Parts: sequence; C-alpha cells; structure tokens
Amino acid sequence: MESIKIYVEDLLSMAGVTTSLIPLLRHIAMVVFTILLAWLSDWLCRRLLVPLVTKLTAKTEVEWDDQLFNRQVLISACHIVPAIVVWQLLPWVFYQYPVVFDILKRLTAIYITVMTTRTVVCLINAFQGYESEGRRSNMQQYARSFSSVLKIILMLLATIVVVAIILDRSPLTLFAGLGATSAVLMLVFQDTITGLVAGIHLTSNNMLRKGDWITVEKAGVNGVVEDMTLTTVKVRNFDNTIVTISPKTLINESFQNWKGMQESGGRRVRRSVSYDVHSVSMIDDEMRRKLIDKGYFKESELQGPQVNLTLFRRYMERAITARDDVNEKMTHFVTEKEAGTNGIPVEFYFFLKQKKWEDYEHHMSEIMDIIYAISNEFGLTVHQYFPKK
Repeated sequence: MESIKIYVEDLLSMAGVTTSLIPLLRHIAMVVFTILLAWLSDWLCRRLLVPLVTKLTAKTEVEWDDQLFNRQVLISACHIVPAIVVWQLLPWVFYQYPVVFDILKRLTAIYITVMTTRTVVCLINAFQGYESEGRRSNMQQYARSFSSVLKIILMLLATIVVVAIILDRSPLTLFAGLGATSAVLMLVFQDTITGLVAGIHLTSNNMLRKGDWITVEKAGVNGVVEDMTLTTVKVRNFDNTIVTISPKTLINESFQNWKGMQESGGRRVRRSVSYDVHSVSMIDDEMRRKLIDKGYFKESELQGPQVNLTLFRRYMERAITARDDVNEKMTHFVTEKEAGTNGIPVEFYFFLKQKKWEDYEHHMSEIMDIIYAISNEFGLTVHQYFPKK
C-alpha cells in the first residue's frame, strides 16, 4: 500500500501538480481507489463466486446443500467482502485524519457485524426451510425450535457488539453489566421468555408438530397446525380461518391432539340413542317369527324367553362388526346405560376405518340411519321429547 501512495504522488508530480495540492489529491485518489476496489470485490463475488458455488451444489446428489447455500445466503455473504476490503485500506487512506478514520472504522465494523449476522440468519432460515412437506418429524421440529432460539441469541449478541463498537468498549464489559440488569430484562420480556420456555416444552416432549390436527375449545381452534415456532402456533381451522395462539396457551390449558387417532387403525364413534322404556318387552311368537324370517337371528338363537332390547343390542353389535368400514380388531360394543327421564340410553361404541373428516361423518351417519330404521323391527320406539306449547 505504501508503494501505491508513492506511485500516486509520482504521477501527480509528473502531471505538474503543485506540492501543496499533492497530499489532498493523493488522498482523493486513494479514496476513489478504495471505493473501486471494494465495488470490484463485490462484483467478482456476485458474478463469479455465487454462480460457481451454485453449480457445484447443483451437481451433488444431496439436496441440503442446494437449500442451505441458496442465492440469498451467498449474496448476503458477498456483501461482507467489500467491507473487509475497506477495513483493511482505512489505515492507509485516512492516516492523516484520525477523527475521520475512527468514525469510518466504527461504521465499517458495525456494517460487518450487521451483515455477518444477516448472513447467519439467512443460513438459519435456509436450514429451517429444509424440511419435508406436510407433517414435520420430531427431529425437524426440534431443529426448527433450536434455530429460533439461536437467531434470538445471535441478534442479542450482535446488538451488544454494535453497542460496544459505538461506545468503544469491550463487549465483555457489556456482558458483565448485563448481570445487573437481568432482573429488569426478565420483567420487561416476561411474556416472551415464558413463550420460549413453553415452545421448548412442546417441542422437547413431542407434544405438537406441524401437520397435527388439534382442538382448543376455549381459543376456538379446530384445525391443522400450519406453522409452529417458539413464540407462536398458527392453525388453519376447517372453515379456512387462521388462528394464531401462543405455546403458553397450549401449555397452561388443555388441548386435544388427534395425531394418535390419525396414526391408529380407526377413529372412534361413540353415539347414544334413547328408547322409550314402555317399548321394552318380551318378544312374542309373532316377533320371534319376524326376526327369523328377516334373517336377523337363527331359530336356535331365540329359544326361551327373550327381551327385544337385548336382541337388538346383540344384533347391532354383530351387524356393526361385520361392516367393511368398521375396524373389528379395535374395541366395539353396544351397551345399555342407566335409564332416566329421557328413556333408556343405548350406547354404540366402535371405530371406523375412515379417519378423514368427510368420510368419517358420512359412514357414521349411514350406520346411525340403519340403527334408527331397524329399531322399529324389534318393537323399540326411539324416545323423543316434545315440549308443551
């Protein structure tokens, strides 16, 4: 660099510039040279280095390098190079102007800190974007949550470094001073800290992942988790409304996660039908013959006294189990509950193979329609309450 200064002075002298103007013009020339060199370094990085890295990552068989070293990350990294060039040339260009040199040195250091932080954040965002479609795995969700914490810590460190540069103090001194203000910071950021702890709790215990169907009655949530961070959980309800809730709400209040049902062999149906107690009776010969003729029972099964409600429960349990849309390997039964003012409740408990909402509702409704229709065949009357006008 010293040789460049001498060369510039010699050129100015040969051009006939007076001795008094040589330092000023030399300084201007060095500033222009520094700006051009910084611009050239940025141009070379964007025009040569970025395409080269992109081509190299495209030739590899793995996909993670394409995602992590994307164009945004590389361009952000390229913006750091001109600042490094300026940082190296500042002592030679502004050695005669210590005040200007000190100001520009601090501004350059702040720029390098900010751009380095931005590049790392872009890299973390690219890492977060590398995930499978639909439901995240436990490891992916944990890595995403860890990345969110890492970004917060990174920005906090960058802020402290910038403040240290402005005050011309060591960052370690500022770190030591944070201990005295930690209580105030915890009070100010109480909700944020609580949300972070709740988000880590949800992730570490595998309580919630992207793609899970959850229900939170108090918050009006009934849909699929679209995105999940340490501070927010975004859910798309089945009516296509978007609800955003905090992890703290999910931790403090109970929520229902339907993931277990979706991964199991069936979705539960638990419905009750109340029958008029006066319609429950012993079957007569006519009813016995009717049930045999319709193929509900064999003659050998109806020997001796029989109650129509008992036969109905036995038949429906057998009929429900025989259906192709019912998982017979899972719990299934038809049971009678305690009678009350609304009649005798009969509960139908089984699991449908159709777990998708529309298919589940259609098949369940079809089974319930059959139950209502066959009840009359056994002489049973569904209890209905008609309020007095």
